Amino acid sequence: MEIKTKHILKTILLSSVLLGTAACKSDSEEGVEEVTFPAEVLKESYTIDRLKLLNIDPKIEGKLTWSINDAVISDQLQLDFVSPTVQNYPLTLKVELKGAVKIYKSTIIVNKELTPYSKYISDVFEFRPAVGQFMNEIPEYANGYTETDMIRKAKESLVGGNSTMITLGGFGGYVSFGFDHTIPNLDGKDFKILGNAFWGNDANATRSGSCEPGIIMVGYDKNKNGKPDEDEWYEIAGSEYFKNSTTKNYSITYFKPNESKPPVPGSEFWQADVEYIKWQDNIGNSGFKTKNAFHAQSYYPLWLSSASYSLTGTRLKDNFHDQSGTGTYWVGTSYDYGYADNAPNNDEASNIDISWAVDKNGKYVKLPGIDFIKVYTGINQEAGWLGEVSTEVAGAYDLHLN
Repeated sequence: MEIKTKHILKTILLSSVLLGTAACKSDSEEGVEEVTFPAEVLKESYTIDRLKLLNIDPKIEGKLTWSINDAVISDQLQLDFVSPTVQNYPLTLKVELKGAVKIYKSTIIVNKELTPYSKYISDVFEFRPAVGQFMNEIPEYANGYTETDMIRKAKESLVGGNSTMITLGGFGGYVSFGFDHTIPNLDGKDFKILGNAFWGNDANATRSGSCEPGIIMVGYDKNKNGKPDEDEWYEIAGSEYFKNSTTKNYSITYFKPNESKPPVPGSEFWQADVEYIKWQDNIGNSGFKTKNAFHAQSYYPLWLSSASYSLTGTRLKDNFHDQSGTGTYWVGTSYDYGYADNAPNNDEASNIDISWAVDKNGKYVKLPGIDFIKVYTGINQEAGWLGEVSTEVAGAYDLHLN
């Protein structure tokens, strides 16, 4: 009996040792799993003009680290690269997969462009203003014009160094435009949007006067077709972006008015029709946009045949207030940074940094540069006899080009 018991214990111990050895062998074999990398995933060199976006897709799995001169420039699966200077860049791609590492080398050759770039707007892609007192006037509408015609009119106003102003009307009205090169995301501010904002001379009215902040969206031409069609838009997160007073995904619908209906005058001399254009938003508010005594033309975009249209975006807190207390002197205060038509054109406060861009989830993104800009009115407010708060755009330019 004692001999049998010893035999059983010996068998159990031996089995345990063998199982443990087998397990260790299995773990060891998994730890040294062989990884086969492709011989080449990069070209020997890539050539691109300065201030043009280069996209490199190595089509390889793993953790990727892109470097130039030992400085890490990206950890994305694809590299988007733009340079403002003419030079050759030694490119290194480090790929890590299942504990194995492979290094690939290449060179990015940046050449001087054949045709000098313009720092100003080169094209206008969209123009969809909201209702407003300057609608059909800035730019001017003519009978029979289509939306394509009005985009052309906006382009005539905004392209080049001698640009003139267009109005975007009330909340949500927008314009999108582009450049003949990529504006690079460098240290400091990168571009400026022109408007007609101004500050008062009174020391007590610092950064107050007439400021009608517009939300700025940016994008880059990843598919290289020259249009902001399938490319993602990123919002420039200005000073108000993360505040509770800012409403994300705000939507408003404007209804086409019956221009022949009898007007309903208000109690003030300037209120020609206080039930002119009906509107409603997505948070339960509704009302009418007033027609004033200073502008008799239609405030609804006459090239739009639809009975209504909706506009959506980030809504900022109202920034105009009646400083007089009697309705005679309205003042629009500037927000700290990050908006169009929010500070005088000759002030650095109207300069914009691409590094302020966030994605649709509000997370900061590191863009290599931008090719497109969209601006829309960020306020839904009427400032008494001054009318609706409406962002104006009078051009834009790259701060890195002379």
